[in-house]
Amino acid sequence: MVSRNKKRKDPHAGREAQNYDNPIQSREFILAHLKERGAPATHETLCSELGQADPEGIEALRRRLIAMCRDGQLICNRRDAYLPIEEADLVSGRVIGHKDGFGFLVPDDGGSDLFLTARQMRQVFHGDRVAARVDRVDEKGRREGVIVDVIEHRTHQTVGRFFKESGIAFVVPENARINHEVLIPDEHVGDAYPGQYVVVDIVRQPTVRTQPTGKIVEVLGEHMAPGMEIDVAIRSYDIPHSWPTEVGEQAAAIAAEVEEKDKKNRVDIRNMRLVTIDDETARDFDDAIYCEPRGRGAYRLVVAIADVSHYVRTGSPLDEEALRRGNSVYFPDHVVPMLPEKLSNGLCSLNPDVDRLCMVADMTISAAGNISGYTFYQAVMRSHARLTYNKVSDMLERPDSEPGYRLSAQYADVLPHLHHLYDLYKLLRKARTERGAIDFETTETRIVFDAQRKIEEIVPVHRNDAHKIVEECMLCANVAAARFLKKHKMPALYRVHDGPSEERLNSVRLFLGELGLQLGGGDKPTSADYQALLSQIVDRPDANVIQTVMLRSLSQAVYSPEESGHFGLGFPSYAHFTSPIRRYPDLIVHRAIKSRIHNPEVTKDVVSPAVFDSTLVEYPYDYAKMEQLGEHVSMTERRADDATRDVMAWLKCEFLSDHVGEEYDGVIAAVVPFGFFVQLSGVYIEGLVHVSTLNGDYFHHDPAKHRLIGERTAISFRLGDELRVRVVRVGMEDRKIDLELVSEPKRRQADRDALSVAKRDPRGKDGKRSEKGRGRGGAPSGAKSGKGEKPGKKDKPASASKPRSAKAQLVADAASEAGKKPKKASGKPAGPSRPRKSRKTDK
Repeated sequence: MVSRNKKRKDPHAGREAQNYDNPIQSREFILAHLKERGAPATHETLCSELGQADPEGIEALRRRLIAMCRDGQLICNRRDAYLPIEEADLVSGRVIGHKDGFGFLVPDDGGSDLFLTARQMRQVFHGDRVAARVDRVDEKGRREGVIVDVIEHRTHQTVGRFFKESGIAFVVPENARINHEVLIPDEHVGDAYPGQYVVVDIVRQPTVRTQPTGKIVEVLGEHMAPGMEIDVAIRSYDIPHSWPTEVGEQAAAIAAEVEEKDKKNRVDIRNMRLVTIDDETARDFDDAIYCEPRGRGAYRLVVAIADVSHYVRTGSPLDEEALRRGNSVYFPDHVVPMLPEKLSNGLCSLNPDVDRLCMVADMTISAAGNISGYTFYQAVMRSHARLTYNKVSDMLERPDSEPGYRLSAQYADVLPHLHHLYDLYKLLRKARTERGAIDFETTETRIVFDAQRKIEEIVPVHRNDAHKIVEECMLCANVAAARFLKKHKMPALYRVHDGPSEERLNSVRLFLGELGLQLGGGDKPTSADYQALLSQIVDRPDANVIQTVMLRSLSQAVYSPEESGHFGLGFPSYAHFTSPIRRYPDLIVHRAIKSRIHNPEVTKDVVSPAVFDSTLVEYPYDYAKMEQLGEHVSMTERRADDATRDVMAWLKCEFLSDHVGEEYDGVIAAVVPFGFFVQLSGVYIEGLVHVSTLNGDYFHHDPAKHRLIGERTAISFRLGDELRVRVVRVGMEDRKIDLELVSEPKRRQADRDALSVAKRDPRGKDGKRSEKGRGRGGAPSGAKSGKGEKPGKKDKPASASKPRSAKAQLVADAASEAGKKPKKASGKPAGPSRPRKSRKTDK
């Protein structure tokens, strides 16, 4: 059947004519044409049917068809004929690799993931876009896919360690989600030596039958060189770290100081006693605050934020690079900034005693601690002091101490305003409690390096009232910005934090029920219900354990144009306004507010400038664009978190490698089917006590109640248990720390009694005891399962005494759980000179 679209007009012809000198049919029209004709069509056939006869039109159509295949709209079959991907009953999406070799396809349409076997993963890298068909559905309803076409290869460069064995050179990628070894032809080895970290360009992509090949383009250095962990993480997680030429040129063209012409048409608040309060090591200061009392117990709160949008205009090289980065990435002792240093540490840093351009949220806070009014405007400001959290804490919390007395005299001109901020904070804190915002007391750590950049110590970071003052002021500004965006119906990015899922909620309720506790709120608990329980358990010895379980029940916050509130903070509307130096969503919010400031029709909630700038009124975003931006910046945020977590794991392993054989007190931080993780007291590092090292019993994992239970001896290990362990192995390659139990385990008859008869004596049709879900003396008790992980082979610790039997037992357990026939494990250990795969221990 041939389509009659040739005679029809393309409804998007005007758009195509605007964008191209020689326009052809739009993507929408081509898709409609192929659907109507009811059969695939080659490029030649489409040229004939769509009336493309001249060489330029033929080539343009060819390029468009290729682009539509790349974007997952079309697929090209073996006869070089094109058809819409939905007509082929295929699922297109992004590949997520797993350290154990298999992977998942995350569909573009948001449906359930497709499991990809290790064989299927041989032809793709983590992150590639593919089209796959559903091959089978297992008894649990999980779909398994077969890759039909690789739509787009997205891995063109990787970083890893270079090795040469039996004359064959290859690179083992550092990214645990990449299970390929990249072959390196001799002519592409360059100056690399075995064992070094290198950067590799992928010359040939993998196929089902062939491994990828590459070319070494950069030698990073030796394995344990200082700072190597950061260089590796930056490249492993594809974090942009070098500035394109055009970005450098644009930054160089900006004046080093604020020009007089830029100070005009702004509100002058240089005489206002604004101050910055940051950490001692901070290099960029993007927010300043000021407070003064108003009548009837109210306060005026002014939050001034560096006006980054003045220098980073939409569509400029600076803007495109900032979007690509999404956010700054903060490693220990190193920062990969979102903006060049000239802006991040210069013009857009609110340094003391210099003029700076800023965006201001000028708010009125009622005596009840609520925002009763707000106004946004552009201003020129001058910071009157660069303060630190510790200095402010000394002046406000310990004014009679020697440091407090000395600092109060030194900063006498701003001290009254600091006291106003402290009084305001107490109001805001009270309102926070009444609102029911969740306050989890977690311990953050800071790494202290010596002169050789080796870890000297790992110290906890204590939050004082100065931290909380700044936090509450920033929350006020962010809430005011969200309300402004909502009131003016502007498409923008909100910071969204959803409540717990049904599955997680059921799990936490089951755990709390065992302790005689109850989380209120029914099926839809609020943040106030969480906070009420936290307040109830504050004096319990197991409060930290309960808090940990509650924290893990919550979802991760994301950026979205769909305004649905922030569960943890208890706000119905929340956006990020206060850090445009280091977060791209904040920059978008500034542009949205500025477009209203420069709109002559808008008079409420803004201070209009004397002269309106028509270029700033333009706000080139719609809801669809915001959806794309939200997904992108949420990804860059997760990327930054993963990279920094990886670096911290590297550094902690390096630190502990000098302490193998030493004993530590610790607390069980997590219980998993194959053992439990222990946080070592004093060093804030976690390691694994593998179930294979717990001799003399079968251990059952109770995930709902976070415990391992011995079936014969009544020995049990619970989340929060205190014990003593010995460090037996530290693996720099796989970031693993293996521990063994030293202290006497606890015996709890109640835990043993909780085991059901079915779990204690499960028998199959043949009457033999099943080993599923338990482990004993060298055999892990089970395997993880769930989204992101298919039951399969698990890592064994180096301390396991029988690697072959443990591994085989683990594979059998996992295969039994998945309802598949277990494969025989080889148990062959990897050679000492070559790590087969880097396996992270992130839980």
